Amino acid sequence: MTSQPTLSKAADGPGGGPRSGDGLHAGLKNRHLSMIAIGGVIGAGLFVGSSSGIATAGPGILLSYALVGAMVVLVMRMLGEMSAANPTSGSFSAHADRALGRWAGFSIGWLYWFFWVVVLAIEATAGAVILESWIPAVPQWGWALIVMLVLTATNLVSVGSYGEFEFWFAGIKVVAIGAFIVIGALAVLGILPGVDSERAGLSNLTDHGGFLPNGPGAILTGVLLVVFSFMGSEIATLAAGESEDPQRAVTKSTNSIIWRIGVFYLGSILVVVTLLPWDDKAIQEDGSYVAALSSLGIPHAGEIMKFIVLTSVLSCLNSGLYTASRMAFSLGERGDAPKSFARTTGRGVPRTAILSSVVFGFVAVFFNYEFPDTVFLFLVNSSGAVALFVWLVICASQLRMRRIVERESPEKLIVRMWLYPYLTWATIGLIVFVLGYMLTDTEHDGRTTVLLSLLVAAVVVGLALVLEAVRRRRGGPVAGAADDPAGGERAGTGHAGV
Repeated sequence: MTSQPTLSKAADGPGGGPRSGDGLHAGLKNRHLSMIAIGGVIGAGLFVGSSSGIATAGPGILLSYALVGAMVVLVMRMLGEMSAANPTSGSFSAHADRALGRWAGFSIGWLYWFFWVVVLAIEATAGAVILESWIPAVPQWGWALIVMLVLTATNLVSVGSYGEFEFWFAGIKVVAIGAFIVIGALAVLGILPGVDSERAGLSNLTDHGGFLPNGPGAILTGVLLVVFSFMGSEIATLAAGESEDPQRAVTKSTNSIIWRIGVFYLGSILVVVTLLPWDDKAIQEDGSYVAALSSLGIPHAGEIMKFIVLTSVLSCLNSGLYTASRMAFSLGERGDAPKSFARTTGRGVPRTAILSSVVFGFVAVFFNYEFPDTVFLFLVNSSGAVALFVWLVICASQLRMRRIVERESPEKLIVRMWLYPYLTWATIGLIVFVLGYMLTDTEHDGRTTVLLSLLVAAVVVGLALVLEAVRRRRGGPVAGAADDPAGGERAGTGHAGV
């Protein structure tokens, strides 16, 4: 017995069998994975939530996006290192299970599942609002139901159908934001044919109070407002487990994260704050991207952006349902969820995991309509800081998994974290600092979000520890430096179903 968990084969599932636990099929093509990786960093929050960040920090919001972007790049590098060495549908939850202990994999897996099923309700409602504005004959709840049912059906058919839908959803987002950046940049430079935008120019970065009109402290406040729009970057590592070449897919998505964030986030926000003064009322009233397009005299700018936002919402819904179900599947495989979650259809679809996730999503949609200011508000706030918890666990897992891989299978270190372990510790410090700063934020509900998220996390961790104690009493393997699923030591094995 060694004092550290061992690394299972990259292609092995928890029982040492074929990758993804015998059930999931390698149905995602390279083009699917490429577009999932690119589109994963472009959430609806970028289009909808950026206006409040600009109003808070002015042009300095670019520094907020750069700071969060750098943090995400580092975290995804760590996750890429672990996932390239051991691709699995459980991604960071499975890595935490092996590196930190079964309690960690259980806790972060269920918290992540909780986050995404709440997102399902948020995005379904957002999509329903847009669709009702176009076809008011169908009520909002009707559109939310239709959207959820269609995407549930898509995910139930096969992983390939999910990949195909996501390929086109993400493709529309990528083309739209690419066109926005090109058109906006040409307008700022004064060379866009047929457009004379008097207010566009680099001077908008320094006029109207300067680059930091509300002081340097606004950069950190901006971080709180934009950090959650980056959630989703990790989806490619979960989806890689159902591709033909997981290691190649993980490596490619990890290596491209820098330019993806640089172009889509920093590039598009730079265009917005150079096309218009940051304090222009239209940014708050119409939304940053709509206001920017309208300033160029582009007709129907509002409806164009509605379509793009709807596409982003559907993409987020589609990926959210996929991600939640695969995390539930992985938990079921490891004995941390009902065994039925790990069963798949002949097409390799974890039907029970999908239906269980969407049922909770439907319940959350109901709460959004019936109890928006009580139950649903609690769900949103209590899941709000989960992104930061996930990133923190990824960092902690990578600190230990690097030593395990170097000891047992150094040839699997295809992707390496830069300046290990110094940048890992620096990233941990930055995430803890952001969480701490959120506790001082009462204006944007940062304190409430962290406290409620910590409460839910404490409940889940407590449940994990209780279940582990029960397994001990039943004579199961003892957690600690516990057994690996393939037969070696791993952090807590007893694979009894929950």
